[in-house]
Amino acid sequence: MSTIRLLHTFQQVLCITVTALYFYQVVFLAIGLLRRSWKNDHKPLHLRRYAALISARNEEGVIAQLIDSLKRQNYPAGLLDIYVVADNCTDGTARAARAAGAKVYQRRDPENVGKGYALDYLLHRMSADGLTHRYAGYFVFDADNLVDPNFVYEMNRTFDQGGLDAITCYRNSKNFGQNWITAGYSIWFLREARFVNSARMTLGTSCAVSGTGFLVSARLIQENGGWPYYLLTEDIQFSAACAVSGKRIGYCEGAVIYDEQPATFRQAWDQRMRWSKGFYQVDARYGLSLAKGVLRGGRQGFGCYDLLMTILPGVLFTLLGGLLNIIVLVSCLSSSLFVAQYVMRMTGTFLGEALLSYYLGMFFYGLLTVLSEWKHIRAIPAQKLGYLLTFPLFMATYLPISIAAFFRKVEWTPIRHTPIAAPDPAL
Repeated sequence: MSTIRLLHTFQQVLCITVTALYFYQVVFLAIGLLRRSWKNDHKPLHLRRYAALISARNEEGVIAQLIDSLKRQNYPAGLLDIYVVADNCTDGTARAARAAGAKVYQRRDPENVGKGYALDYLLHRMSADGLTHRYAGYFVFDADNLVDPNFVYEMNRTFDQGGLDAITCYRNSKNFGQNWITAGYSIWFLREARFVNSARMTLGTSCAVSGTGFLVSARLIQENGGWPYYLLTEDIQFSAACAVSGKRIGYCEGAVIYDEQPATFRQAWDQRMRWSKGFYQVDARYGLSLAKGVLRGGRQGFGCYDLLMTILPGVLFTLLGGLLNIIVLVSCLSSSLFVAQYVMRMTGTFLGEALLSYYLGMFFYGLLTVLSEWKHIRAIPAQKLGYLLTFPLFMATYLPISIAAFFRKVEWTPIRHTPIAAPDPAL
């Protein structure tokens, strides 16, 4: 019976440890539920000049939409310049971007592939042309984005408060209602805005940027000598570097972008495979530094802890716990019939309860997100509620993806985008 007690103890320790490590997320959830929308009454003292940076690879079909949305900003046109780096393109991206009114640089480097390399190239070319001294900061967008007309104004208003080295935005979706995959992505990003970055901003700790729609101060770009973030998830690498060095990333709820989500499982698999591999890369490079940063205490220490918990391979730890239960089960099959049956029931119950708890937990998390952000989701009610049932399944697909990414070599592959009109505000 000592084996049974050992298994029972292991299950209890595993549950208590995971709960303790991530309990602060419950606090984030409570803050997100209790708070009202941000009311930024601080009036900007300065209308600063910014540059919008767009890395585009074979985005001829969508690049003009993004540039047009940037040209329609409720912000002085002379204070926002648009730059595009046509990165290893084989289509008419550069031509379409120039026709839409952007300044375009073309890059050809099949060895160093990825958004990080492209952004660094663009900033160095701008510096060589004597352009970088003009700007207080740089916006980073993906070519498939559409930008809300008040985006730059709201970001400038938040930036004007001071104390921030970068600012991330409210990331919405152009195609929430297309299918269960696009809805899964959309709910996750809305959750990140409402229950993660908003809570971080409330507590005065640092946020994390998420791929697109963020602002980086010119001072930080100058300190870094450009954009030296080349891992597969350069956004998380940048966020980790900021946490380690004590730089603060803020959040601006009023600045909204609409992002196109992958609509096929193949595209979603490839993209999230890159994300998973990138998280492993960031964990390997910054994990120890973040752990040391926790010892600083205070807001900076918590910021390091928060990001460390974000990049840790929690999916693999969960799988390891399940495998250990199975190993104990198999080892007990050679024991007496009573012991074997008891352990099988206990292990089966534990795994069954874990799966049920996971599904219900994710469903509940998705439900809170959708209800909290109901008016911001551009889809019909049946889609908003119906895709809640598949949201836990979408998130569960991260398990095989994370396992495959751990063993496979992963390279940057572009996601094909198609022109999608701005969401209908009447929905």
